[in-house]
Amino acid sequence: MPVLLFLIDTSASMNQRTHLGTTYLDIAKGAVETFMKLRGRDPASRGDRYMLVNFEDVPFGIKAGWKESHATFMTELRNLQATGLTTIGQSLRTAFDLLNLNRLVTGIDNYGQGRNPFFLEPAIIIAITDGNKLTSSGGVQDELQLPLTTPLPGSELTKEPFRWDQRLFALVLRIPGSASVEPEPLGGVPPDDSPITPMCEVTGGRSYSVFSQRMLNQCLESLVQKIQSGVVINFEKTGPDPPPLEDAPAEVVKSGPQPWHCCHKLIYVRPNPKTGVPIGHWPIPEAFWPDQNSPTLPPRSAHPHIRFSCLDAEPMVIDKVPFDKYELEPSPLTQYILERKSPHICWQVFVCNSAKYSDLGQPFGYLKASTALNCVNLFVMPYNYPVILPLLDDLIKVHKFKPTLKWRQSFENYLKTMPPYYIGSLRKALRIMGAPNLLAENMEYGLSYSVVSYLKKLSQQSKIEYDRLIASVGKKPPSETGIQVRWRGGGISLAQRRDFIQQLQSLTGDAPALPMELNPKEFQGFHLALLNKGLKPQSFRNPYDIPRSHLLDQLTRMRRNLLNTTVCNLRGQDSDQLHSVPVAQMGNYQDFLKAAPQPLRDVDPEQPKRLHTFGNPFKLDKKGMMIDEADEFVTGPQNKGKRPGDNNNNMQGGGPKRRRCMSPLLRMGRAYTPPVTPPANLIINHLNQNHYDSDSEADHPSGPDDHQENHAASDPQDFRHRDEEENRRPREGELLLGSDGGVEMVLVDNQPPRYLTPAALKKHIHNETMKVNNELRVLITKEIRKPGRHYEKIFLLLKDIQGTLDTRLIFLQNIIKEAARFKKRVLIEQLENLLEEIHSRSNNMNHVDTL
Repeated sequence: MPVLLFLIDTSASMNQRTHLGTTYLDIAKGAVETFMKLRGRDPASRGDRYMLVNFEDVPFGIKAGWKESHATFMTELRNLQATGLTTIGQSLRTAFDLLNLNRLVTGIDNYGQGRNPFFLEPAIIIAITDGNKLTSSGGVQDELQLPLTTPLPGSELTKEPFRWDQRLFALVLRIPGSASVEPEPLGGVPPDDSPITPMCEVTGGRSYSVFSQRMLNQCLESLVQKIQSGVVINFEKTGPDPPPLEDAPAEVVKSGPQPWHCCHKLIYVRPNPKTGVPIGHWPIPEAFWPDQNSPTLPPRSAHPHIRFSCLDAEPMVIDKVPFDKYELEPSPLTQYILERKSPHICWQVFVCNSAKYSDLGQPFGYLKASTALNCVNLFVMPYNYPVILPLLDDLIKVHKFKPTLKWRQSFENYLKTMPPYYIGSLRKALRIMGAPNLLAENMEYGLSYSVVSYLKKLSQQSKIEYDRLIASVGKKPPSETGIQVRWRGGGISLAQRRDFIQQLQSLTGDAPALPMELNPKEFQGFHLALLNKGLKPQSFRNPYDIPRSHLLDQLTRMRRNLLNTTVCNLRGQDSDQLHSVPVAQMGNYQDFLKAAPQPLRDVDPEQPKRLHTFGNPFKLDKKGMMIDEADEFVTGPQNKGKRPGDNNNNMQGGGPKRRRCMSPLLRMGRAYTPPVTPPANLIINHLNQNHYDSDSEADHPSGPDDHQENHAASDPQDFRHRDEEENRRPREGELLLGSDGGVEMVLVDNQPPRYLTPAALKKHIHNETMKVNNELRVLITKEIRKPGRHYEKIFLLLKDIQGTLDTRLIFLQNIIKEAARFKKRVLIEQLENLLEEIHSRSNNMNHVDTL
């Protein structure tokens, strides 16, 4: 799974515009998107991991790391801004540390145990810059220098900041600001002469000098082809040159070093087609002999130095003995070997100081051209394979896996010359061959106890640093709201001296009033507000940080602060600019809430919580509110848009409920209609049709006292019905009989019905009763669940139960069941006593009613 890390130059020089009308930073963003599209054509791109680093300080420069998604990568890429310095050395060190952070945890570097090419994590770093001077806070640098100090644990075990499976490629933008008349040169893209080029070549990459959009696309296509799984190795010739071949044409012998004598190229490590992971058996030896008494490990170079001897040798391969085969990247060395056309001859390879008593070491493999003469392969074999392979061949063919004493002595002599870290690989190979018992299980691997414990400690520290860096990715640098004014103490400021004011009067002609009292400690710890929120704190404000369009305004403010001698009116900004917010940030209320301090808890947690809704901070949470019964009774569907003939249907309970006003004052003057004067006979006929006419009233005469007593003793329900009958008025569509026997229509405005029908009223009362009982059930259940035996509140709540006797009994039985769930035995006994008391009361009332 290759890692593709983009290092984008975000210095201020990336804002320069090209003849295309876009800035260098826009071109860099477009180049990244184009690269991802080109890479997406390859099916192997599904496992790619993308990272993004810019030129900000650590950790703010890491925009997308190990845990960020593709969407986060694209968002951070679009939000990059070119403000800063060209600190490419620090940014490169940040990129390498980010890639190397997890290597000690996974153990793929395998320090002191040989280099395994099949343990790799290929990474491509693509730096896009403009190639200008390297600027930093310390000045301008001519050469690229990476910081020597790094927080990465275990960085001292490798001399270089990079590893052998990490390569750096640089796209140096040289697109001019004006269109060039000269035609573009054909052919490949030349390397650039910027300071980043040597760094690219050291890691096994290269730089591209881009002069046009066409060359940029060509470079991107070339970079897509560079994404290969492999490691970089230094090949260097040792000994004399090979003799010329007999059948080859006579060549001119060139004196001095040749290009193929020393090559710095990649070997391809192909993944297994079945598992998708590279598989290998033998390591490349270390450049030192491990000492069990050494407390530390010597630092290794990032790229192993492999020397090859040009003496012809026979390639050795034995059945059942595994070996590793790696293809070399095309180079002058591969070209020279292929031109010799000797596929049956190999050149042995060595690592200096890998043996115990030899400077050159013993051969661990060989270089050999393929049979088809289309590539050169590196064969990695067991260490000192010319000795061990014949022994293993005799073991298989001659001894039939039953070694003799002489063979064992030869095998033990070989083990003494083999580096001890080869024991694990040799044991696996013998197990594959079918001879697993040739090596003892207690053989040492060559590392001291202090080195092993140190490597474990480094692994734990790397894990902690990895988690810390992952948590810090994505955080924004803290924005400084102002510049701290340093208090020097002592006397009064120069601008507040009396003689200085007099000098200003002679120059300007103004006579500002002197302050009555001057307090020199008035501005201790004072902050000046800044126009640009991104400026870092400094002693005084830099005049070059002020935009050109704000210079006149700044001069006006400085003049006002200088000439205004009142102490409390010192301003660094206009009052309207202090509270100005960009339109794009006005809706980020959630970000404001996240940055706000945690509020204190509410004193009463049962009160409804206010919703922090942007635009309406007074909105309440309706889920936790207690609604009054009268308010709930008033709220309901409006009876709007009804036809005149639909009122009778609504009275029967089929339609929406009629709303009833709870205030008697509003009820008296509710149905106001325009005055209509009907004939006298019509009024008489209407009165004769009433339920209580004058005849019935004459049959039952009563005085005022009797009427008052009857009114007080009457049932409220009866009084309500009588009140409805007394206030009954003709509705629209109601027919009345006149004196002439004809039918006349009383014109009254269309009004909604004022009272509920008995069925609807009964249903409404039942709903209200159920609602109140449900709320009581919730409160009583909470009290039951509380620990202790304080049940007074439960019996107070039980007194508020509404409904008929059966409803109350069922409610009480449910409460007893709830108390049984929590094994409240005392409460159950008290509730059962209450239940029996209610039963006895109901029986007594029924007995009285029968009498």
